[in-house]
Amino acid sequence: MNQPPLVALVGNPNAGKSALFNALTGARQKVGNYPGVTVERHSGRMALPDGRPIELVDLPGTYSLDPSSPDEAVTRDVLTGAQAGERPPAAIIVVVDASNLDNHLRFALQLIALGRPVVVALNMIDLARRDGLEIDAGKLATALGVPVIETIAVRKRGIDELKAAVATLVGNADRAPPPEPAQADMVTLQRRARAISAEATLSESTGRRISHSIDKLALHPVLGPIILAALMFVMFQAVFAWSETPIGWIEDGMQRLADVTAAALPDGFIRSLLVEGVIAGVGAVIVFLPQILILFFFILLLEASGYMVRAAFLMDRLMARVGLSGRAFIPLLSSFACAVPGIMATRTIEDPKDRLTTILIAPLMTCSARLPVYTLIIAAFIPNRLVGPGIGLQGLVLFVLYIAGIIGALVVALILRSTVTKGGGGGFLMEMPKYQWPRLRDVLIGLWQRAAIFLKRAGSIIAVTTVILWLLASFPAAPAGEKQSEYSFAGRIATGIEVVVRPIGFNHEIAMALLPAMAAREVAVSAIATVYAIDADDEEQMTMALEDRLQGKWSLPTALAFLAWFIFAPQCISTIAVTRRETNGWKWPLFMVSYLFVIAYVAAGATYWTATALGL
Repeated sequence: MNQPPLVALVGNPNAGKSALFNALTGARQKVGNYPGVTVERHSGRMALPDGRPIELVDLPGTYSLDPSSPDEAVTRDVLTGAQAGERPPAAIIVVVDASNLDNHLRFALQLIALGRPVVVALNMIDLARRDGLEIDAGKLATALGVPVIETIAVRKRGIDELKAAVATLVGNADRAPPPEPAQADMVTLQRRARAISAEATLSESTGRRISHSIDKLALHPVLGPIILAALMFVMFQAVFAWSETPIGWIEDGMQRLADVTAAALPDGFIRSLLVEGVIAGVGAVIVFLPQILILFFFILLLEASGYMVRAAFLMDRLMARVGLSGRAFIPLLSSFACAVPGIMATRTIEDPKDRLTTILIAPLMTCSARLPVYTLIIAAFIPNRLVGPGIGLQGLVLFVLYIAGIIGALVVALILRSTVTKGGGGGFLMEMPKYQWPRLRDVLIGLWQRAAIFLKRAGSIIAVTTVILWLLASFPAAPAGEKQSEYSFAGRIATGIEVVVRPIGFNHEIAMALLPAMAAREVAVSAIATVYAIDADDEEQMTMALEDRLQGKWSLPTALAFLAWFIFAPQCISTIAVTRRETNGWKWPLFMVSYLFVIAYVAAGATYWTATALGL
């Protein structure tokens, strides 16, 4: 029995392909798996206007013929006739979104280049017109060299015209465009797609014209990265310039709270616990809340405006050079807030080695938990002065620290992709959202959520860890002439750690802070504050700002080495735990912790000895 001709229905994700498939086949559908592949095969019967039956197969949505997943590989193999047990299609229906024409035409050009009979379904034309976009289907057909039919799949409009166009193609190989000898690269295809889209577009809304004009600059191969770097630079300048006043308010409030508590309670265990442990330790972290909120204010603005996706597009080129897929950008971007959701977001990466590499370098992204450490040391040791018009030295140093983390992650990715996770990265394609003004309400809600998360950590993990450290640092009580921070249980543990970290410039107080900081990076600040509060000789020293105490206790090379350590060190138990869960074992978490500690130690040591040699 002769099988009916096979017609493939294909297009980008979210082009309305499934709705069109349902409109063409009705209830005459069946679902199975492709031979040898656990990918669903959706097919259905469709009758042409002349009565001939055909089999319509709905292929998985994809952005190109260069597959990055089993689904996309099936689409390529069916279209090229390489899928086992599947006959090659007699014709191809390409579904494109009329409101996103230039992006969808890129894949259509790849399909037309195969040399098979093709008809383009210009779908969702009603939504395009609603947005002020008028497309000439005739001009588009002339430019592509294939029939173009306007459709509204959800309303079953254009279905009869589409069936008629398919009827003229099936069994008529003369109507197929000649195959192109070599597949054009993606950049060339995109340029052709944009040119064809511009030629076929009769009019568009002012908003679309403005978006295209902005993208000419924002996505420019030279100006784009410069604009991105400038935005980041302004963001880090603002972290210091805008936060000075609210930080002062919080510091004054914590000092008043300490004074009131000290005055209300008699000298003893409870008073010391609250003043030296809870208030001094947790307060030293809470004081950085304004800087964290300023940082996330900029991030939320960039996300809501539609620019963040453009930043991902710009970074994709750089990431591809170190063997990472462009799909890794979003998880790594999430890691700037916290590595835990960033690592969980790697589930969208199909290639296992690509995903593993992204997991292993996610902790190198400078998460918000590092910000209190960075800003404390910068405020204590970096002068608050201008180095150029509107350019503060402190903001510049913070910018350099973030860039150092990014560069470190890229270098590590290149090494990992050449050794333990050897493999090649692939690019990825994305649709650009429209530019829009961020909604103030959404931004404020986002800031409220970040503040709640930070304060919850301060009231739980940081508070508990700080109290435990205070207890260990307070007992046993030191005899006269001995420093409490050295004689106590915590001090004795720190003495053992100090033997290891002394060569890289770390002192006893830093050694005591490193271990509790494994719970959360911010704890390093509260731990240092607690240690100095315990050793304070009088109330004046106890209420002194932490950065003022550090200036008299640490050398500049030690401070710089401490910053270098925190760029790389994996000081967060939650990150280790989620890595273990996502990799189904302890092998890779232990590998991650080991290599990060080695890099942190070497970086801190190199920084300390270089700064010492330079006489800083």
